[in-house]
Amino acid sequence: MPTTTDRPTQRPVGELMRHWRERRGLSQLVLATRAQVSTRHLSFLETGRSSPSRDMLLRLAEQLELPHREQNHLLLAAGFAPAFTDSPLDAREMAPVRDTLRQILAGHDPLPALVVDRGWNIVEHNRGFAVFTEGAAPHLLRGPMNALRLALHPEGMAPRILNFAEWRAHLLTRLQRRVALTAEPRLTELLREVAGYPHTGPEPDLPPPELPAGGDLMVPLRIGHRGEELSLFCTIATFGMPLDITVAELAIETFFPADAATAALLRG
Repeated sequence: MPTTTDRPTQRPVGELMRHWRERRGLSQLVLATRAQVSTRHLSFLETGRSSPSRDMLLRLAEQLELPHREQNHLLLAAGFAPAFTDSPLDAREMAPVRDTLRQILAGHDPLPALVVDRGWNIVEHNRGFAVFTEGAAPHLLRGPMNALRLALHPEGMAPRILNFAEWRAHLLTRLQRRVALTAEPRLTELLREVAGYPHTGPEPDLPPPELPAGGDLMVPLRIGHRGEELSLFCTIATFGMPLDITVAELAIETFFPADAATAALLRG
């Protein structure tokens, strides 16, 4: 698991470019070919012998698949203005975003839905989300409530998740991918924390996740609720073509019944 203890923006722009290229596992030849520049020029940029233009940095950032936040860091390291705004969600200009999120969440009731930021902190949720907070310790419900802590902590949802090993593996894989993509230190720390929680789900010895059956379409979340079993699958939506970092990092997670019994229980 890669770790980053310092912000890479503390480095010169050439060193920062090399950091991201190596993190993506690309050679200078491969990146230069994708960005349609010479390997010699890319080498000069990384060593500081040449200074990159703003357009060149954005072209390389696109080929390196850098998130908006990291593209801004790259530009700032080279002395350029950021390309993307970073507006607080409660800012006045973000009112259309907030209204859209609340419409989506309210329209999904009574099924659970939530909105998380880049650190899986829950910024909005609907009434149906109460299915997940049932019986959780108060310290897990205080703001900012974190979706991964709530799901995997032994005082959260973990004891009620009937396929805990499977769901835990799914969540940790998503977080690992995010860490690899962003090199965000706080996400690295979150991964260490939640991966180290005691395994207190219904499967006490935490066997490896079973392969889905041949007829399964996706991995459901199977959770106990008031003496019944709910089976839910999740969809994740993001805003299309965002130009603001906060907007780009929001994810809307909506849960749907995976079987008729769950649909009847939740809608009843």
